[in-house]
Amino acid sequence: MHIVIMGCGRVGSALAQTLEQQGHTVAVVDQDPTAFRRLGAGFGGRRVTGVGFDQDTLREAGIEEAGAFAAVSSGDNSNIIAARVAREMFGVENVAARIYDPRRAEVYQRLGIPTVATVRWTADQMLRRLLPSGAEPLWRDPTGGVQLAEVHADDSWVGQRISRLQEETGVRVAFLTRLGEAVLPTSQTVLQEGDLVHVMMRTDDVEKVEAAFAEGPEEGGH
Repeated sequence: MHIVIMGCGRVGSALAQTLEQQGHTVAVVDQDPTAFRRLGAGFGGRRVTGVGFDQDTLREAGIEEAGAFAAVSSGDNSNIIAARVAREMFGVENVAARIYDPRRAEVYQRLGIPTVATVRWTADQMLRRLLPSGAEPLWRDPTGGVQLAEVHADDSWVGQRISRLQEETGVRVAFLTRLGEAVLPTSQTVLQEGDLVHVMMRTDDVEKVEAAFAEGPEEGGH
């Protein structure tokens, strides 16, 4: 696959080198020609100096035959504009944009552009581990109707089967994080102390699901 990367900072250069090592052809776009030094002498892909959302620059980078586009410059606005140009003007199927502001990231996610938020996202995830409560959305489908979220489960759910948790709360458990490892549960899997529960649910049901997770199992249930 041919992949175009906008931004040759630490992330962009590492991404370019990794993708090339995996056998893909890569073009990197950056306004600063000195940024390409990060790619090293062994990089065989294209180095294109220019603005990453300029159509002529993108054409020079091979956007018309690209299967994927990554916008990882240091500017949120530039990244999202470039991502939208790649998708809407050139029809690139796999597009992702790095966004520093997580509130913006959520908006762009709803536009159907997958986003990766940095620093703030990491801090939020750390806080989530320290102060668990409610539901923390991790992904939404482009319409915003369905989301994957980490939901805090009351300790009274410990020892209960995932099948019961699903029946009583109306969610589908996508995976658990157990001792730092992702676990795909079966209906027989039992919730253990310290498990982080990641569920798929309708966005309209978030409050109802949060309440059910907080209240614990219904009395007299199996």
